[in-house]
Amino acid sequence: MKYTKVVNANNMVRRSNYVINNPKSIKGRWNEVFKNNNPIYIELGMGRGEYILEMAKHHPEINYIGIELDESQISFAVKKLNFINLPNVRLLLMDASKIAEVFSKEIDRIYITFPEPWPKDIDIKKRFTNVTYLRLYDQIYRKDKHLILKTDNKDYYIYSLEQLSQYWYQFKKISFDLHHEDIENYMTEFEKEYYKLKRPIYYVEAIYK
Repeated sequence: MKYTKVVNANNMVRRSNYVINNPKSIKGRWNEVFKNNNPIYIELGMGRGEYILEMAKHHPEINYIGIELDESQISFAVKKLNFINLPNVRLLLMDASKIAEVFSKEIDRIYITFPEPWPKDIDIKKRFTNVTYLRLYDQIYRKDKHLILKTDNKDYYIYSLEQLSQYWYQFKKISFDLHHEDIENYMTEFEKEYYKLKRPIYYVEAIYK
């Protein structure tokens, strides 16, 4: 799918009621933002938001926070939210490596959907399943560790299984072809293209209690 640069994306994002512009000031008080004590799930690198918005529609009992660094990408989610009412969604325009600055021990689950694979060895610490990030997540989990990964990159998937296993996560669900499994799933635009091409999607749900 071709990347689209959205004109005036920054203003669009900053003015949205769904976007939190000063997340550091809310650290430890995200339940006040949602006005309930429901579990909070976050998605790192949410892109255009297809996955997290569908999850929020189907699970109003869960609060969802999408995190994305690219303002053009996140602006697509903002546009969609202008036409639907999802009080259980908030968006953050920020670098995912800063999440410990905006969350305390209040996150129940982390989603990683089609992350940048960073194939070069010099960039390996940028992978969301690298041990550097796994340690970062420890700072924001409310109680149990719970992570879900979807990717079309087999090398990234195998690497992630190794990293998670070495970090003492246990695998609750594993799939080398998600679209042929009985697992709840909502497809992103990229994923729909992969589906047409019959390209396998790799999935893992990992937990640590």
